[in-house]
Amino acid sequence: MNIAIVGATGNVGRKTLEVLEQKNLSIDNLYLVASSNSAGKELEFKGKKYTIENLDTYDFSKAKITFFAAGGKISEQYAEKAAKHTIVIDNSSYFRMDPEVPLIVPQVNSKELDNMKKNIIANPNCSTAQLVIALKPLHDIYKIKRIIVSTYQSVSGGGKAPMDELIEQTKLYLENKKIESKNFTKQIAFNVIPHIDVFSEDGYTKEELKMTNETKKILDQNIELSATCVRIPVLISHSEAVNIEFENEFSLEKIREILKNAEGCVVIDKREDGGYSTPLEAAGKNETFISRIREDKTKKNCLNLWIVSDNLLRGAALNSVEIAEAIINKN
Repeated sequence: MNIAIVGATGNVGRKTLEVLEQKNLSIDNLYLVASSNSAGKELEFKGKKYTIENLDTYDFSKAKITFFAAGGKISEQYAEKAAKHTIVIDNSSYFRMDPEVPLIVPQVNSKELDNMKKNIIANPNCSTAQLVIALKPLHDIYKIKRIIVSTYQSVSGGGKAPMDELIEQTKLYLENKKIESKNFTKQIAFNVIPHIDVFSEDGYTKEELKMTNETKKILDQNIELSATCVRIPVLISHSEAVNIEFENEFSLEKIREILKNAEGCVVIDKREDGGYSTPLEAAGKNETFISRIREDKTKKNCLNLWIVSDNLLRGAALNSVEIAEAIINKN
């Protein structure tokens, strides 16, 4: 099996390399690809150094599966060309709502891989991926009608530059120096920003609309979802406060049992100080952690959850590699 990574030097590309090494997939040849600025540099994989190839001159026929981890503009320009020679697993948002491109979280809808028409598979938004992996087993039994979700998203969702800026802003703040934001609309250090991505005419941001549309495509078109997405001064891991309305009655005991047995989910729900998961504890972990499981007493058949996951893993690299594993298993 020959594997390639486009955008190998970025946050998600490097994390994909880490996951491939952890998974110990049988890889015959590995091709690391990036822009001309990074071509010629080296990255290490399993103790061996690999030279970065130039995207402009790279031959896509060399790999059976190619991960795209370089953003929407690169996917728009290169993915369909690549798909003539290789199976493309795309981390950007560019193909997610394309009806001919399956949007996949393997634990939720791997059967949709059979509907791949363009030789391209889309990886969902990071906040969507961790949400649906917790919702799927509950939806199967209780049928979800409506979801209200507020996200608390780490700066790594915006890439390496926002991570570096959070660290720099924190230093400046503690030294009582002037802060000028470069990658954020307002100061992010010691602050929260209720704005991720661009605004649409109806007042929702693109990030919020992604969650709505992608959840419908992955899980069920009949589910109604309203999201508020917030950037917080955390380096890694996204958190979500989720309110779910079911069609059917449930018991908390059964909810916990279902989630404990769900693939990729870990329940940490002790009703005591510290008896819940936080972004810091989820960072570097493959699982999606679920806490604060409780009934919403204001409305019938409603449930509240707290969901935390490493966005660079579950929302990007890990999910991509698990898609590749699902393809290999199907073949």
